[in-house]
Amino acid sequence: MLKTRISLVALAMIAATQAQANDQADSKGFIEDSHANVLLRNAYINRDKKHGTDDQIEWGQAFIANFSSGFTQGTVGVGVDAFGLYAVRLDGGKGHNGGGGVDFFKPHETTNAEGNASSPHNLARGGAAVKFRISNTVLKYGDQMPALPVLQYDDARLLPESFTGTLITSKEIQGLELNAGRFTQEARKSAERRDGGGLKSINVLGGSYKFTDNFTASLYTADNEDVMKKHYLGLNYVFPIASDQSLTLDFNGYKSDINNKYVKAAGLNGDSNTIWSLAATYAYGAHSFTLAHQRSTGSTGYNYGFYQNAGGVGDGGSTIYLANSYWSDFNAEDERSWQLGYGLDFGAYGIPGLTYKLAYVVGDNINTRNVANPQGFGEGKEREIFNQIRYVVQDGPAKDLSIKLRSSFLRTNNAVQQNGYNDDGNEVRVFVEYPISIF
Repeated sequence: MLKTRISLVALAMIAATQAQANDQADSKGFIEDSHANVLLRNAYINRDKKHGTDDQIEWGQAFIANFSSGFTQGTVGVGVDAFGLYAVRLDGGKGHNGGGGVDFFKPHETTNAEGNASSPHNLARGGAAVKFRISNTVLKYGDQMPALPVLQYDDARLLPESFTGTLITSKEIQGLELNAGRFTQEARKSAERRDGGGLKSINVLGGSYKFTDNFTASLYTADNEDVMKKHYLGLNYVFPIASDQSLTLDFNGYKSDINNKYVKAAGLNGDSNTIWSLAATYAYGAHSFTLAHQRSTGSTGYNYGFYQNAGGVGDGGSTIYLANSYWSDFNAEDERSWQLGYGLDFGAYGIPGLTYKLAYVVGDNINTRNVANPQGFGEGKEREIFNQIRYVVQDGPAKDLSIKLRSSFLRTNNAVQQNGYNDDGNEVRVFVEYPISIF
């Protein structure tokens, strides 16, 4: 039934009359339009937990290779995409490795002499997908990294996640992108096989439309088997004030209807959640100022990401298009949060490629009840200070080399700590990346 629906969607896409230029007609060929690159990524994360939980420390070197062929010429173009991933452990943290929020290297089930689980010193994974194109519509089947609001792979660690399945992407109408797909396997960031996440299946459908140069809207839905149905709405409007000034309004919202089996298995308080955020960013020259509000309602908090065979949702570690998501996501049951943010582009001061971001987020009204204590522990509160500085080399032999330093200071009250939703901690991330274009 789903395959039939996807086929009908594809036919509707292709039949659109207000089409833009035909990409397939302009195809130069399988080899001629091919591209290959390698990303060298050195990543370090240190999470200094303050109350009982072991610190999480991991450091590794990754080699992320991607190949994307062109499409053969003709009415139906055929091509192939492939990736190869390899990671070397530089420091497993001597017993601090294996934190669920880091997941550079998955610990072995066996332990060492000190009683700590050990991690592999390296891991490798590869994948490939075949793709077909008619006009401006592409059908891809195989291993891929979908980037949709309801199915977003995580690329914020050492190696990225990947999913196996079918995805149709159409851009037949100017300004309109439509997506429909079904995925049946997920490879976790620290896995060496494509089904390491335990995903059963997830169906996705939706699209985005650019109404004007300044206004874009997105609407998506996902049906995650035996877990939940999730719906997303996104609205973005940029209001130009002057040549060097603008005001951007960005709304993002999710509504989750959770399967009762998952509610019981995950120990959730209820089966529904609605969460949204609205951010206003005023940009003036090299400076930007952000004010954002985020609110979670329903009978449980917003659930996303991690892996089904570890109790997670399985829809990708970045499926949270919300303003107040840093180390904490400020997504607990009934939580309300506010953000004040500031950004600076040092290019205006003679240092192109250097940027800085600062954010302060405070959340309250957290319902701290859980299965063991339905009455809760009182109102939960948390706050976070986020800092990030990034520099991208602009020219010379190291052109495009980037260095990113990020830190967060998270503090919570006793009610949050007793509930187990979050804990005090200091986090440091250091990422050094160097992209190499092969052809």
